[in-house]
Amino acid sequence: MPHALKQLLADRVALFGLVVIAAMTLAALAAPSLAPYPPDEQFFDGLTLEGAPLPPNGRFWLGTDLLGRDLLSRLIFGARTSLIIGIAANGVAVLTGTLLGVTAGWLGGWIGAAIMRFTDLMMAFPALLLAIALAAIFSPSLWIVALVIAMVNWVQVARVVYTQTRALVEKEFIEACRALGASGLRILGRHILPHLVPTMLVWGTLGIATTVLLEATLSFLGVGVRPPTPSWGNIIFENQTYFATAPWLVFFPGAAILLLALAFNLVGDALHDALDPTQRGRG
Repeated sequence: MPHALKQLLADRVALFGLVVIAAMTLAALAAPSLAPYPPDEQFFDGLTLEGAPLPPNGRFWLGTDLLGRDLLSRLIFGARTSLIIGIAANGVAVLTGTLLGVTAGWLGGWIGAAIMRFTDLMMAFPALLLAIALAAIFSPSLWIVALVIAMVNWVQVARVVYTQTRALVEKEFIEACRALGASGLRILGRHILPHLVPTMLVWGTLGIATTVLLEATLSFLGVGVRPPTPSWGNIIFENQTYFATAPWLVFFPGAAILLLALAFNLVGDALHDALDPTQRGRG
């Protein structure tokens, strides 16, 4: 693990991703102090005489939205929503997928077959359509949206973990542990799960990018986090009618979504290479 961390920090592309993630995380945590204005405050002078949003200017650095609210403040507070949902939803998805994948791979038989057939059934549904259906059933809120995204994102993790667990179960050192009388729980805790940690770390990083994009998509479609809670997706959804006349209302939140997803993907790819023993020593 120290070698992997050293290799990760030596990768300039991954370091750029880490800096972006750290900057956005700090901005989200310090949102009340960094944001120039409250995210829901409507300014009487925040619109033109015709009632249109103001472009970026000296007072409102990124302009205002259709209700005369400061766009920069809403983006900073929206980072909280995207990061909370991204980390919470992906964390639940990784834990759920790991639990089901390990259970199916370790037990095998009809229990493992039933778990994996259920996983295949879930994978047969398009993730976006399933998320829209679940979000429409439940009353959308921050934590409900996170739960919905977790419910559709665990299947890929379960499939990968199942495959790795089945491969590990057939290894000679596992047979040797059984021959020495080690219990199933001890074998799982000491010999199976440690080999799955790199996979969990990589999926835990790469999955956040997918989760952020899915949350933005749901919010844009109107079944995600509901206003007035700001999220980058619902900022685009609220202001899409001004795309032609006030493009900054779509460009800035879109750029934030793209930058955060790119950062997590860069870190996840670098982490995968650092933890992959077949990649060690390669340039």
